[in-house]
Amino acid sequence: MSTFASRLAAIQARIRAAEAVAGRSPGEVRLVAVGKTFPADAVREAVAAGVTDIGENYIQEARDKFEALQGTRAAWHFIGHLQTNKARYAVRMFDLIHTVDSYRLALELDRCARKIHKIQAVLVQVNVAGETSKSGVAPAEALPLIRQAATLENLAVKGLMTMPTYFNAPEMVRPFFAALRRLRAEIAAAGIANLALQELSMGMTGDFEAAVAEGATLVRIGTALFGERA
Repeated sequence: MSTFASRLAAIQARIRAAEAVAGRSPGEVRLVAVGKTFPADAVREAVAAGVTDIGENYIQEARDKFEALQGTRAAWHFIGHLQTNKARYAVRMFDLIHTVDSYRLALELDRCARKIHKIQAVLVQVNVAGETSKSGVAPAEALPLIRQAATLENLAVKGLMTMPTYFNAPEMVRPFFAALRRLRAEIAAAGIANLALQELSMGMTGDFEAAVAEGATLVRIGTALFGERA
């Protein structure tokens, strides 16, 4: 077994264990392997080892890998900050865009998706911690944004995403994950037509088990799989 495959097996076992502790069904949580800064060959090895979801942070880096890995059986997730002038590239490559944080961006994604006859799946990024250094809408702005985005014919809002404050202690991060889960419930209760918020993208290498406990459906793991970044 390769080093990557052994790391993947260990992370998958921890996810399954966290699901069991939380009383969730096996397989409710999907692992998004974050290939940021790692070459296309590393991503190819990840897919060969059984990874089904690849996450990327930067459009140009993702374009290079996407072209090199044409035909690879994996879903592509964009998890970095997305500028509106890069929307057309994102729509062509990514199955799910996690980081919609404005109606302007939602409109541009809808326009670009319409051009290629695609319904683009997205998540709304919420800055639950209120940190000025992080992207995302304030929790109070999430419902108004989703009401607007839900009217766009070539956009499908699938859920919420967050990147909480970093603590070297998962239990200190858990309240932020709980806040996102509660926010999803509040938005779902608003009864917006044609809206199904099934996804919660939250949790990374240092805190994904706490995220699973609070309802994450997508956990974004990079370092624990690919190793330390240069």
